[in-house]
Amino acid sequence: MVTHALGFAALRIVNDTGLPYTSHRPLLSIGSAANKTIGRGRLGTRESVEGAVPGSPDLPGLSAIAAGFVQARLQGAALAGFPGEIPADLVTAYRVQDLAIARWPDRVAGWKVGYIAAERRDASGDERLLGPIFARGLLPALDGEVRIPVFVGGFAAIEAEYVLQLLADAPADKTDWTGEEAASMPATLHVGIEVASSPLATINVLGPRVVVSDFGNNNGLVLGREIADWKSMAEDRLTCATFIEDRQVGTGGATTLPGGLRAAFAFALSRSARRGRPLKAGDLIATGNATGIHDIVAGQRGRISFDGFGDIHCRAMPATPLQMQAGSGA
Repeated sequence: MVTHALGFAALRIVNDTGLPYTSHRPLLSIGSAANKTIGRGRLGTRESVEGAVPGSPDLPGLSAIAAGFVQARLQGAALAGFPGEIPADLVTAYRVQDLAIARWPDRVAGWKVGYIAAERRDASGDERLLGPIFARGLLPALDGEVRIPVFVGGFAAIEAEYVLQLLADAPADKTDWTGEEAASMPATLHVGIEVASSPLATINVLGPRVVVSDFGNNNGLVLGREIADWKSMAEDRLTCATFIEDRQVGTGGATTLPGGLRAAFAFALSRSARRGRPLKAGDLIATGNATGIHDIVAGQRGRISFDGFGDIHCRAMPATPLQMQAGSGA
């Protein structure tokens, strides 16, 4: 069994997307006491996983990976390393994700789309990846500050998002979509923030197969106001900026990701159908990080300013056992 307990600090500037990444860490962070562990120390790569959770006879290793991530997330704990052998390809990583979704005590409300740098793609040819957004992780943007849960000792970042919501079921038998075809699907568009957080600190360093294995590195979505008549709007008009502790850490917009909103939408429709999970009316699609990936730690404030569509304010809070999203308040 190969484990991947890589040093965190030396690798923080590397990521798997090839897109802007910023680290903005204070000298001291509140919430360190909330770095929950299971047993003694941080969760080990195989601790109480392989034998504790029964799996399909032909998928014992994949089942153990799924169980390791789910166990850590449910207990608000950090993982010392990847809980098993990293899947050989994205197809296998999605099998891990499906096993983890089946174990998670909540329903899928939508999907986040992440971009994959060209040098980190595999034989599938996918330039993007999917991760589930669960209903209890869906947080409404309020006039005040939305509290977002992050894994202390793991990975934590916020990402500016343009979020689609389907108004009709996608055809279950259509597995290939172009951007133009995706744009013909009835959907509303909203602004939002993805809570990108995982129990595994090195998730983006280890790459797309690891990101897919752990729910796409998603731990919630803050959903903001609707952008009316978005299909008639040039995407370069949709711009935004991200701030952490009032310092600007990134700028961009809907065109930051190659192909823009429609390419991300088309990928979500295609890959979901190929997985046997065709998109349905009401599903949300977070199209990708519009200003980059921006580190945040428990106690820090974040703000994303969407030009013409207001600001969303958030504060990172330690993820707690059995409570994978926090309430909101001023």
